[in-house]
This record gives sequence, C-alpha cells and structure tokens, in this order.
Amino acid sequence: MPPSTYKSAGVDRDRASLAKERIRLLARTTFTPGVLGDIGFFGGFFQVQGFRDPVLVAHTDGVGTKLKIAALLGRYEGVGQDVVNHCVNDIFTCGARPLFFLDYMAFGRLVPERVEAIVRGMAQACRSVGCALIGGETAEMPGVYQGDDFDLVGFIVGAVERDALLTGQGIRKGDVLLGVPSSGLHTNGYSLVRSVFRIDAQPSVLERYIPALGTTLGEALLIPHRPYYPLLVPLLPYAKGMAHITGGGLIENVPRILPPGLGARFRLGAWEVPPLFRLIQQAGQVEEGEMFRVFNMGVGMVVAVAPEAVAAACRAVPEAVTIGEVVEGEGVTLTP
Repeated sequence: MPPSTYKSAGVDRDRASLAKERIRLLARTTFTPGVLGDIGFFGGFFQVQGFRDPVLVAHTDGVGTKLKIAALLGRYEGVGQDVVNHCVNDIFTCGARPLFFLDYMAFGRLVPERVEAIVRGMAQACRSVGCALIGGETAEMPGVYQGDDFDLVGFIVGAVERDALLTGQGIRKGDVLLGVPSSGLHTNGYSLVRSVFRIDAQPSVLERYIPALGTTLGEALLIPHRPYYPLLVPLLPYAKGMAHITGGGLIENVPRILPPGLGARFRLGAWEVPPLFRLIQQAGQVEEGEMFRVFNMGVGMVVAVAPEAVAAACRAVPEAVTIGEVVEGEGVTLTP
C-alpha cells in the first residue's frame, strides 16, 4: 500500500499554488494608491486616504445557490462580479465609497481555470468601482463540498465622511421613494427558481430558449448583479436613505431604513416587472406576495428623497422613477 499523501486525500497543493499565482496577477490590476504591499502575505494592508473624518463601513455577503447554476453551465466569471457588486451595493446604501475587498472561495475539487475565471470577474467588478482586491482565501475541501460544488463569499470595507453618513434617520412622512431598475434576479431567490424549474433534476432546462426573455433560461439566470455605486453617486446629495433590494425584496429591505412609526407604500403600476419574474411566478404558481418577499421584482435600489428634490434627483439619474412614498404606520403596502 503506497504511503498516504495530501494529494491522495483529495487536496492538490500544486493546483492550489497555480491558482494562487493567477489570483495574484489579476488582483494587482485592481490596486489603488491606498494599497500597501502585495498579495500573498498573511494580511492585506490599506491606508485610508482622502477623508477628513472617515467612518469605516464593513460588510460580508455571498452569492448563494446561484453558484449551482454557474457550475451546471460551466460559467464562473459572472458570479465573481456578483459577489463584489452585491457587497459594494450594500455599503453604498450608507453613502460609503468602496476601499478594499477580500474573498473566500472553497471547492470540492480545485480547478485553477475556474478559480481564475471567478477572480477575473471579481477584478473586473473591483476596477469598475475603484475598489482594490487585496487578499482572500482559496481552499480545497473534499468531503465538505462534493464534485463541482463550491462556495464564494466576499468581504468589503468602505469609508464615508461622518457628516455624510446615510442612516435614513432624516426620512419623513411624505418623502418620495425612487426605484432604480435591477438587472435580473441579482443573487436572491435561486433556491426557489431551482425548485420551480426542477433544474437539479433536469439541468438541460437551462439551455431552453425562452422567447419572452430573448435568451436561454440559463443565460437569463446568470446575468450579473448590477453595480449601483457608479450610477447613483450623482444622486447622493438628494438621498435621505437607500435600500438595496436583496433577499426579502421590497417587503423586508425598505423598512430597514425607515425611522420608527413610518412605513412605505408602493404603486405596482409605477414600474414594469421584467418577464423573467413573471415566468417564474407562472411556472411555479407562486403567489404575488411570495414573489415580492423573495425577489427584487425589477427594482434593485430604492432611494428616499424629499418631494422638492425629486426633479433634481431624476435629472441626476434618469433611470430613477417614482414608485412610492413614505407613510405613517409600519411595514410595506403594495397598491395597484
């Protein structure tokens, strides 16, 4: 019987070293003036610059079971964009500028080309918002993850001037809620989608062309999470609060920015729900209320502004449309 090795147990250090060298090359393309040192040390160094009285804003999030779709189709770059954009969007709701990003990737079987594709997507997303990818962790964990299963998580730190921090505390009754369109499902609701279309049992359904979507189901489901930071920076002077519409939809995310005693009322006809959401609803006979608790339903970000600031805010971001208002009470109401 040959001697046992780490490789015979399912962990290939040579593959890991190759993957890490590819990561290092891609990460360097995101470096900003605040980065000190290089990839590969035991910690990443970043010097905060350009702020008078900075407040650091930190967040972590993952891509969820959208990863299963990516693995089935062998398309990984988009989920790298997803994890960065999701994290950037979340800290941007506080008005924060992204500074640096770290990732965690774990695989049942580490394939350097897959790792490279994911990091290529992360690097592209980081460059688009001026955020540095300064480190992370890549692990091969057979027994925890099976076959092509993997997990992907991001960690971000941004900064905002203390006197510009957005908390929603200035929101008042009568303020207007602007909606900014999403690019698709983003990174939420994929467990329901996989159940509705029986994707795990019949992966070929992902290759089916859907006329209403103008593409295959798989391509529609892998559209990357939209980055709102570059788009909405011009709207910041008018914003009293921002909600990133992730898991929980409008129903659960908007109340997070509202002061006690205030709720939100949305008019369902104020924006067009994209065909993908209606396709899911019809295929799974999903009730309307459940759709709005699981998916963003075509609205990726909600911004609260004073009534007198609506015109200027919409000039700053023409895609923003009035979809609701702040009212007395609690929670969210959806009206025709």
